[in-house]
Amino acid sequence: MAESLTPEISAAMTRRQFFRRSTAGIAIGIPALATLLATDGFAADDATNPKTGGLVGLPHFPPKARRVIFLHQSGAPSQMELFDYKPNLVNLQGSELPDSVRMGQRITGMTSGQSSFPVAPSIFKFSQYGKSGAWISELLPHHTKIVDDITIIKTVYSEAINHDPAITFLQTGFQQPGRPSMGAWTTYGLGSENQNLPAFVVLISQANALNPDQPLFSRLWGSGFLPSRYQGVKFRASGDPVLYLSNRPGVPDATRRRMLDGIAKLNRLLAEKYADPEIDTRVAQYEMAYRMQTSVPDLMDLSKEPESTFELYGPDSRKPGTYASNCLLARRLAEHGVRFIQLYHRGWDQHNDLPRDIALQCKGVDQPSAGLILDLKQRGMLDDTLVVWAGEFGRTVYCQGKLTGTNYGRDHHPRCFAIWMAGGGIQRGLTIGKTDDYCYNIVEDPVHVHDLQATILHCLGIDHLKLTYKFQGRYFRLTDVGGFVVKKALA
Repeated sequence: MAESLTPEISAAMTRRQFFRRSTAGIAIGIPALATLLATDGFAADDATNPKTGGLVGLPHFPPKARRVIFLHQSGAPSQMELFDYKPNLVNLQGSELPDSVRMGQRITGMTSGQSSFPVAPSIFKFSQYGKSGAWISELLPHHTKIVDDITIIKTVYSEAINHDPAITFLQTGFQQPGRPSMGAWTTYGLGSENQNLPAFVVLISQANALNPDQPLFSRLWGSGFLPSRYQGVKFRASGDPVLYLSNRPGVPDATRRRMLDGIAKLNRLLAEKYADPEIDTRVAQYEMAYRMQTSVPDLMDLSKEPESTFELYGPDSRKPGTYASNCLLARRLAEHGVRFIQLYHRGWDQHNDLPRDIALQCKGVDQPSAGLILDLKQRGMLDDTLVVWAGEFGRTVYCQGKLTGTNYGRDHHPRCFAIWMAGGGIQRGLTIGKTDDYCYNIVEDPVHVHDLQATILHCLGIDHLKLTYKFQGRYFRLTDVGGFVVKKALA
């Protein structure tokens, strides 16, 4: 060895660190070492674009979208109440779901004990709107203004039947925790257009419904095995938008600058010694936090927005932390060059009292969601901004609990659910897919979760098969071993 090591340091060393420190002693030549590092997942940083921080060679082809706004409706909205009109179900109210339709599907523990699975048609009215003639529920009156700007996909499906694996699957491409999120993959590949703000920002709003929310976990916007600088940064609705952003009392800006410079010098010494990419990440995060002290307060200040903007997003847009306010912030983040903007709106898990709670939920999200599309459109930003509105799965046609003429609940249903997409790279005024008469199985144009992810990356100019990262001896990607671009949806 070129130098002696303490037992503690030896135990903590990675293979890469060992080779870096010991090349002089064990005669591994520089070319051989370079080959080893080039195939090591941690060497991916060597091929980054200094301007954006993304990978050299990306995008793979000219992108239609420069950024993504993902409006995640956590808890799973019922497709039958919103976008998948099934008028014939009225004639089947209270009848048993046929075994030939269910086909032995596994169901959750919440309804597995039921002796009966009665069909519950939606009590809400549908009408056709726009040149496309899309069917839209009366729960979404503001969506009628954007039907010709969005593509509705009624046939997305997942293998996950419970919330945690399903939302993890949608956001990371895998049902078990530990993989990088979609936003992390995107920023790893493409980097950032604004060096004063995070490339990946997360905003969370609480339910409008009365039933308890499903929990959310920070790993949903985490970086998994990618370097941690690619994880999402959660913005808060009160206090510092980002934790510990402000200087401590009695610490002036000049003092903080000197502190950061001193810490950076120490970290550079450690980086040279241990070759740990997380040390470089720490330095970059300190510097980003320093720059954000100026950029974030300006971003969060809505006082300069005209009255017409608040009218577009609705009255709640003036209340920090609401879905409406977060949709407005999403537009501002997009304007400032943030690459991936993730909104989570909780409260869609309607196992009982669905008519009451879904009406409350829609009242909270209908106008802001439509307002976001209209706002982007009038600013000329919709052409290069991809907007996705989706939950993690759908709801069952059969009733959970007691079925009455005015009240019912629905359990989880992964076999089919409805989402919409709009903006960069996506056709406008289109409805894709068809489900059976029970809204239980897909009849035409199935779209797997991996297909949706592949399509999002495609709009950004990324071939989902080529965006990979080597970890523990295997090359991983967002779409795992599946995924096909939904070509019908592409403009």
